[in-house]
Amino acid sequence: MNQKRHNSDADDVENPRTARKITGKDLKWDEEFRIQISTLVEILDEKGIINKKEYQRIVSMRLHEISKALAFDEIDEEI
Repeated sequence: MNQKRHNSDADDVENPRTARKITGKDLKWDEEFRIQISTLVEILDEKGIINKKEYQRIVSMRLHEISKALAFDEIDEEI
């Protein structure tokens, strides 16, 4: 039997927004991205692949570094 695979929105892995029926308020892209990342971190922590506290510590340090670098760039442009 040679059947063609039905391409529906439910099979859409690339864009999961189209694969579900939205019943609540539509989230902004950054809100959805934050939720996806936090969910991924929780899953990886539960499976023992990463340590959630270590991940959060490293992310905090990286955000601080980037924030500082951007502030220096801004000051440098003003000078």
